[in-house]
Amino acid sequence: MLQFRASIVLKELIQTSPKRSFSDIIRHKKTLPNAYIYSAAYHDGRISKLKTVCNGRPFILPLTGRRFLCTKTEGAIDPTEPVKKDESVQEATADKRRKAGILPSLEDLLFYSIAEGQERIPAHKFITALKATGLRTGDPRLKECMDMLKVTLKSTSDGVMLDRHLFKKCVQSNIVLLTQAFRKKFVIPDFQPFASHIDALYEKARNLSGGLVADYIPQLAKFSPDLWAVSLCTVDGQRHTVGDTKVPFCLQSCVKPLKYAIAVHDHGTEYVHRFIGKEPSGLRFNKLFLNEEDKPHNPMVNAGAIVCTSLIKQGAGNAEKFDYVMNFLKKMAGNEYVGFSNATFQSERESGDRNFAIGYYLKEKKCFPDGTDMTAVLDLYFQLCSIEVTCESASVMAATLANGGFCPITGERVLSPEAVRDTLSLMHSCGMYDFSGQFAFHVGLPAKSGVAGGILLVVPNVMGIMCWSPPLDKLGNSVRGIQFCTDLVSLFNFHNYDNLRHFAKKHDPRREGGEQRQYTFGPLDYESLQKELALKDTVWRKVSPTECNEDSSTTVVYRMENVKSVINLLFAAYTGDVSALRRFALSSMDMEQRDYDSRTALHVAAAEGHTEVVRFLLEACKVNPVPKDRWGNTPIDEATHFGHQEVLALLQEYNNKYNPPVNTDAVKESTEKNLDGMLET
Repeated sequence: MLQFRASIVLKELIQTSPKRSFSDIIRHKKTLPNAYIYSAAYHDGRISKLKTVCNGRPFILPLTGRRFLCTKTEGAIDPTEPVKKDESVQEATADKRRKAGILPSLEDLLFYSIAEGQERIPAHKFITALKATGLRTGDPRLKECMDMLKVTLKSTSDGVMLDRHLFKKCVQSNIVLLTQAFRKKFVIPDFQPFASHIDALYEKARNLSGGLVADYIPQLAKFSPDLWAVSLCTVDGQRHTVGDTKVPFCLQSCVKPLKYAIAVHDHGTEYVHRFIGKEPSGLRFNKLFLNEEDKPHNPMVNAGAIVCTSLIKQGAGNAEKFDYVMNFLKKMAGNEYVGFSNATFQSERESGDRNFAIGYYLKEKKCFPDGTDMTAVLDLYFQLCSIEVTCESASVMAATLANGGFCPITGERVLSPEAVRDTLSLMHSCGMYDFSGQFAFHVGLPAKSGVAGGILLVVPNVMGIMCWSPPLDKLGNSVRGIQFCTDLVSLFNFHNYDNLRHFAKKHDPRREGGEQRQYTFGPLDYESLQKELALKDTVWRKVSPTECNEDSSTTVVYRMENVKSVINLLFAAYTGDVSALRRFALSSMDMEQRDYDSRTALHVAAAEGHTEVVRFLLEACKVNPVPKDRWGNTPIDEATHFGHQEVLALLQEYNNKYNPPVNTDAVKESTEKNLDGMLET
C-alpha cells in the first residue's frame, strides 16, 4: 500500500484530533536523541500508537493481533548510521524516497499535487490554485510565503518557474495554512462554486430600482443610487468581493453594534446594561422615548447608542476616545481600510437637532454615568458615525464577530467571547430598525443596517458579509441589501433554525461537494444508475417525502447516503475530478486502495478515458500502472477494451519505466480489505 508520510511533528500538528501537544512531541524527541520513531499503518487507513525504539529496546509495544506496515518517520535518527551533513546527500535520499513512492514532507506533497508530474511549475499556477481556495496573496498570514516567493523569482534565470527545492523554500514558513487550504479543510471547502452563487445573487439584486438615497444628511445625498457592492470574509480568511467594494462609505448606524461590543469588552455586560436595556423598542430608531426604567431600549437605537458612546474610555478626552475606537476597529478589520469623513461629521453635527434633543432628554433623565459631558458625547457620537470603511474591510469586521472575536486574517483576539455573544444577540433582535422582526423571521441572522446603505451581516462561525447600496426603503434599510440577504438564506441553509441534517432544496456550502445529499423521486431506474450504484455500493435508501420538503403525494423518495474513502476515490476517478484526487493525495490517502472487485482508481480512470486523472495518478501519486483486479485485468486492458488510445499510450510509457518497491505487492495483498468492512452498517 502506497503510504504518504509527512514529518511526525507536522503530522501531529495538522491532524484533526492530535493525541499530543506540539511541546510534548518536541520534548519527547529531545529526550530520545538516538531513536527510531515508527507508526503502524493498517490496511483500513488507521494509524496505531507510536512505537519508539532506542538502542534496540522498544518503549511502547505495538498492538498485537494486527497486520501493519512500519514506516520510518522522516527525521528519525538511525544510531547505526553516520549523520549526513551534506545537503546533496540529503537531497539524493529525498529523491530516492520519492521515487519509491514515499513523499518526505508536506511541502513535497503540496508541490507534486500542483505540479501533476512536472519537475517545475509556473509561479502563476501556484497563485491561481491558491486563489481558488479563497485565500488572497495579500493575506497577512501568508506574508512570509509571498515575500520569499518574490525574492526567489528574482533569483531564478527566467523569473517564472519554480522547481521542488525553490517551491519548498517559499512555502515552508506557511505550510500548515497552505495544507489546510489545498486539502479543503476551510469552513467553505468548495469556495469557487460558492463564490459563483454569490455573484448570481449579486446580479439578481442589482436589477432592483426601488428606494431613495438618504438626504437628511447632505453628504449622504451625494452618493449615486447605482452603487452596489457585496464582500464576504469567512472565519478562515477566505475572501470574495463583487461590485463597488473599494468605494469608501460611512458606517453610520452600522457602528452601533461595534461600539457596544467595545463597551462590553471593556466593562462587562452587567455594567453596560445598568444604563441600556436589551429589548426592541417597536419605535423608529430616532424617537425621543425611553423604557419603563427610564433607560434607552437597546444599544441599536440612537438613544442607546449615545449612552453607549458615553461608556467608552470614561474620563479621557474625545481625541483619545476616538483614537481608541479607531484602533479597535482597525484590529477588527485586520488593518484594512478604516478612515474618517470630516465632511460627513460636520454635516451631521449641523443637521443633528434630533440627536441633540435626545441627548438633553437623556441628561434630564440621568441616563449618563456621573460626570459625563453630554455635548462632548454627542460630538464623539457624530464622529463615530462618520468613520469610513469599504465593503472589503467591513466584511472582515463582520467576520471577526462571526469568529468569536478573533480577526480571521491576523489571528489576533480583538473582542471577548462575552462581548461577541451579546452583540450578536442584540443585532438579531434589534439590528434592522422597524424591520428587525421580519428580518429575524425570514433571514434569521444577526445584522445591522445604516442609513448610508450598508448592511453588516454575520453568519456565526461561518462568515461575515457587508452589503452596500445607498437606495433605502421606507424603513431605512438598503433595498438591494435586504433582497440579497433574503436570497442568500433561501439558497443556503444559513438561517439560525435551518436543519443541518435533513435538507434537500438548500445548499450547505460547509460540506464538500461530494458529500451533499442527493434525492431522487419515484421508482429508481437501476439500469441508468448501474455505474453509479456500482461505484457507490447501493447506497440509495428509502426515506419519508417530508424529509426533503416534498408533497406527501410523492410515492417514493430515495436518499443517497454519504460514502467512505475508497468510494469517494473511485467516484472522483470516474467523474474525472482531478481536484478531488489532489485533495485525497494531500490527505495522505492510499491512492491504490481497491474495491470489492480489487479495482483501483487507475482502473476506473482508464476505462472512462480520463487522461488527466491517469496522468495525475501515475506522475504525482506514483501508483502501480499494472495492478490486477479479480478478473486479472489491468488498466492497460481497460484502456484497450474501450479504445482510449491516449490513455493506453500513457500507461504503456509508465509501465516500461516502472520499478516497484521490493515486496510491495505482497504487502498490499496482505493489507487489502473488503469494501463492506469500510462502510458503516
